[in-house]
Amino acid sequence: MLELFNTYSGQFLSGFGHTLLASLIVLIASFIIGIGMAIAQTSDNKLLSGIATVYIEVFRNIPLLIIVMFFYVVVPLSGIDISGFMSGVIGLSIYTSSFVADVVKSGITTIPNGQREAGLASGLSKNQVMFLIILPQALKLVLPPLGNQMINLVKNSSIFAMVAGLDLMYQGDLIVSETYNVFGTYIIVGIFYLIITVPISLMVKRLEERQSQTSR
Repeated sequence: MLELFNTYSGQFLSGFGHTLLASLIVLIASFIIGIGMAIAQTSDNKLLSGIATVYIEVFRNIPLLIIVMFFYVVVPLSGIDISGFMSGVIGLSIYTSSFVADVVKSGITTIPNGQREAGLASGLSKNQVMFLIILPQALKLVLPPLGNQMINLVKNSSIFAMVAGLDLMYQGDLIVSETYNVFGTYIIVGIFYLIITVPISLMVKRLEERQSQTSR
């Protein structure tokens, strides 16, 4: 296995780099979209709330592969040139953001209404109350489940292999097709994924322990 890694280290590291890059882009995009959708869903505006609810429910219940393949296969038919990497980024961002939105919404609805009323009574606008009082507390409450979404995001990035996204799994598939060393190749690929997910998992556990201690 060590010989396999030494021979194909360039491809493994290239795939690892693309996986890290894709995960970072999707993380930022999905958190921005997800938080926006959560705020919209809990707003008093029925139109915004309805649009956000439809978005969350639709994309949470459609398989990730279908979303990604839509951008990889269907969108180019309309004349829009889109790479496999971008298809994966957009599809995974949409899919992950729906779960992020659901988690953040649960945090927002946990905050007592009295805090909203106190903020409004002090002269703050509804938006100021949301962004200065409610949202910071909500995000703090849901940090552990958001961390779990980060782990799922990294694991779900293997979908890039289906659209030639140059990620770790894609490179692993190429190496297997050349060497027929299925066991060794995917063990190495799995180790690279663990390098990303284990630190996040440990961070989530530490956050959960801190929250349990502060709640006592």
